[in-house]
Amino acid sequence: MNSQKNYSFTKPLGFIMLIVLSFLTVHGDVHHYDFVVKQKNYIRLCETKSMLVVNDSFPGPEIRVHKRDTVYVNVHNQGYYGFTIHWHGTNFTYEVILSEEEGTVWWHAHSDWTRASVHGAIVILPAIGTTFPFPQPDEDETIVVASWHKEELTPLIDAADLPASDAYTMNGQPGDLCPCSSDTTYLWKVDLARPICFV
Repeated sequence: MNSQKNYSFTKPLGFIMLIVLSFLTVHGDVHHYDFVVKQKNYIRLCETKSMLVVNDSFPGPEIRVHKRDTVYVNVHNQGYYGFTIHWHGTNFTYEVILSEEEGTVWWHAHSDWTRASVHGAIVILPAIGTTFPFPQPDEDETIVVASWHKEELTPLIDAADLPASDAYTMNGQPGDLCPCSSDTTYLWKVDLARPICFV
């Protein structure tokens, strides 16, 4: 009779432990990022332009995580303009739970012209212990493509016809065919026999 009582006590305890362990295996790691949004001058196409950027970079920082991870992004708006529903000087934190997502997407501002410079890549790798749905690449390279306008974007947004961009950028640089290009631009040599993932 005594063993029956012990068994009935351990049964719910074992069930609770099973739930806790399954919860721990379903959820991935937690990552924290700080984004400081502010105005910065950039020189592109031989002209200086002030624009809103994240962490002094254009494009903004890459977020690289695994499927089932959770990302906390603490945003400090030190710019002259509000974006989304927030105003200058307001800080806020986003919680992003990457439960089913996998692949490369992008994060960006949602207020008019701010997405032209407040953006970056989110690389969501397969969950730890799983594989890509294609052969494992030998290396990967993140490429963020964006438009570049010489003029300030605020008046352009209100215009009836938005003019074509003056250049397109890859990772913030307009490339060798544009004047005043960066000396750090480079070419990718792709060996078709080796798997390389451009994300």
